[in-house]
Amino acid sequence: MRQAQLYRWQIPLDAGVVLRERRLKTRDGLVVHLREGENEGWGEITPLPGFSHETLDEAQDVALDWLTRWRSGEALTLPAMPSAAFGLSCALAELAGELPAAAEYRAAMLCSGDPDALFAALAELPGEKVAKVKVGLYEAVRDGMVVNLLLESLPDLQLRLDANRAWTPLKAQQFAKYVNPAYRSRIAFLEEPCKTREQSLAFARETGIAIAWDESLREEGFSFSAQPGVSAVVIKPMLTGSLEKVRQQVEQAKALGLGVVISSSIESSLGLTQLARIAAWLTPGTIPGLDTLHLMKAQLLRRWPQSDLPCLYTDALEPLL
Repeated sequence: MRQAQLYRWQIPLDAGVVLRERRLKTRDGLVVHLREGENEGWGEITPLPGFSHETLDEAQDVALDWLTRWRSGEALTLPAMPSAAFGLSCALAELAGELPAAAEYRAAMLCSGDPDALFAALAELPGEKVAKVKVGLYEAVRDGMVVNLLLESLPDLQLRLDANRAWTPLKAQQFAKYVNPAYRSRIAFLEEPCKTREQSLAFARETGIAIAWDESLREEGFSFSAQPGVSAVVIKPMLTGSLEKVRQQVEQAKALGLGVVISSSIESSLGLTQLARIAAWLTPGTIPGLDTLHLMKAQLLRRWPQSDLPCLYTDALEPLL
């Protein structure tokens, strides 16, 4: 006999979380729980405001319809909506024992806050030092100076940068001007520096700074191809779709020799622990981009290792089904 439940949750965020010029005060999402016989599976459906095309209410309607039909025994395909497809596919994969338990809990440190504390934390990172810096939120010159200082101060540091298409070609060049050419090889990649792919490719060609595709992967007509200056793709499963679609994109990118990074869309600890498992499964040996739990005031259902944030369980959630 099949059982299904959908819960709605809300967790306060730190005051400083800004996405596409929109300040988020809470992270709101859904949790899927499937049970069949002795087996159960969990999944998270959390559209990202400003990035997902669907709203949470739209995802909720789609998930409720799908779960009602699944519970009645129908054989179903997954919804087309990315966040719903991802969360439901994770729950189905757990139910079937198809999502490996091994997880990659190392995460590229997200750099923010007080510079002195930041340098101390980076210096203490064990093993491979990989960190991420959001650029494009301030002046390009300032971003260039900050990145240069980090690379200069920590010779074993590799940086991943993310501009979210914030720069014109001129702004991108202003950024690059302040990054010592001798340090640029330690920029693993800069995600989508410019407003168009053509401008970003020209930036990579002119500066020698490698770029990565992120938003482009979700655009109509995008196809994977080997292009000079492109070193990696960043896959955000919550924005991509089902686990199968994520796996296909990973395989396509790897076949071209591109690096692949599994990245967070500010999921709860439940979603992050599943992304850590997906990263260990599909991109073994690569540190994922999952350092977003510190933006939240609580965890959800499953704890992230070594986090002392309080954890919410189902009794604190709103059942919908």
